Amino acid sequence: MALFLLYETAAGYALFEVHGIDEIGQNTEAVRNSVTDMNRFGKVVKLRSFNPFTSALEGLEQINAVSEGIMTDELRTVLETNLPKVKEGKKPKFTLGVLESKIGSHIHEATKIPVQSNEFVGELIRGIRQHFEKFVGDLKPGDFEKAQLGLGHSYSRAKVKFNVNRVDNMVIQAIFLLDTLDKDINSFAMRVREWYSWHFPELVKIVNDNYLYCKIAKFIEDKSKLAEDKIEALTDLVGDEDKAKEIVEAAKASMGQDLSPVDLINVHQFAQRVMDLSDYRRRLSDYLTAKMNDIAPNLQSLVGDSVGARLISHAGSLTNLAKCPSSTLQILGAEKALFRALKTRGNTPKYGLIFHSSFIGRASAKNKGRMARYLANKCSIASRIDCFSENGTSAFGDKLREQVEERLDFYDKGVAPRKNIDVMKSAIESADNNEMQTEEVSAKKTKKRKQKATEDDMAVDKAEETTNGDVEHKSEKKKKKKEKRKLDQEVEVQEQVVDDGANGESGKKKKKKSKRKDTE
Repeated sequence: MALFLLYETAAGYALFEVHGIDEIGQNTEAVRNSVTDMNRFGKVVKLRSFNPFTSALEGLEQINAVSEGIMTDELRTVLETNLPKVKEGKKPKFTLGVLESKIGSHIHEATKIPVQSNEFVGELIRGIRQHFEKFVGDLKPGDFEKAQLGLGHSYSRAKVKFNVNRVDNMVIQAIFLLDTLDKDINSFAMRVREWYSWHFPELVKIVNDNYLYCKIAKFIEDKSKLAEDKIEALTDLVGDEDKAKEIVEAAKASMGQDLSPVDLINVHQFAQRVMDLSDYRRRLSDYLTAKMNDIAPNLQSLVGDSVGARLISHAGSLTNLAKCPSSTLQILGAEKALFRALKTRGNTPKYGLIFHSSFIGRASAKNKGRMARYLANKCSIASRIDCFSENGTSAFGDKLREQVEERLDFYDKGVAPRKNIDVMKSAIESADNNEMQTEEVSAKKTKKRKQKATEDDMAVDKAEETTNGDVEHKSEKKKKKKEKRKLDQEVEVQEQVVDDGANGESGKKKKKKSKRKDTE
């Protein structure tokens, strides 16, 4: 039985025919030894046809289809035109060797061509890849490498292109930055407390919050200048008039040492920096909430922003988290404890990062492990919905959260929870209703826009009509003025002509009189 090999290159589709298989058999070791020698390998494998791609765009489309295991129309025409034709009702006397079994199965389903993909075919295609430029003589040296490099760049660029609003890398960076900011703000606030306590040590016991302590330290500066006239401003900062009075009384009887103006300025600036960092941390938390709502709304509604972002960050991406089974997700973040337990043959950990969820804290001590297992199951479902669904909705996350609440009640009070299939049906209905509402809202918005556009057009038409009327009125006035000017000019010309005529006659009479005088 004849064997043909399909080789997909960056330049086009190549079809090879293998000779002498009946003699040597499908001996993988013999092929592996003959691959390096072109003289021996060229006697076994011959080029049957080479169909180059017409453009780089076509090459990208074809390779994308091959990577996904789809046979395109171009590949089908190549196979049908170059492979031996099979009569109806008879079995083909050849097989097609393919490197990718996925596309091989699709070719067999569509064309009924027998396909094989094994180690023997892989070794043959390895040899073809090594000596491809010698098989195709029309290629100039370096052309095939350029085609491979260009296709590799365009293929990678096309794979990287995805929805910008659903980039989970931003969530990973944001949660890392939040953790570092929390540590830095905490250490800096402790430094402010320590520094300012040399001047006003009693303030530490009165104000516990770090951000509020920095605000008050910035406001007070020198404790000797703090008087009762500043109680109102302190009350606005603290939010409690009694606490503000307590601060003023403590400042009067403080045991702290005096600081120079330069030291107070430095404390003031450092407190301002800590406050700015705290404000930025708050804005970053809002940004993380918005990104989680775009990327993983169901996971966010189930376990919250920070826990969901930490799970995505630890897994590496939302896709990796969706691929994790619930048992892996349950102990995600507790890998050290797990391997330590496996090494010492002790008890394995029951939870990892999901321990920070409020559901685990609300469960009783004996039910924490069961609750962690159930919550990991729901987190796995939510992450898969977020990763692979096209429409971003939090309906499933809300229903999954209700299920976890019902499970908590079941552990505490014995109330039977709803079945999973019923909850999912209600989630699908609510998601459909949300889509309908969004479509109605978008339709209303488009109607309003059209109405505004028509109103604007009407207003523009009216304005044009009024402007046209004014223009016509002005043009009539201008015409009348021009006609008047023409009449005045004609009258002036006639008067000048008359005057010139009169002056001419008088001149002639004077000349005649002068001639008479000369003759006399």
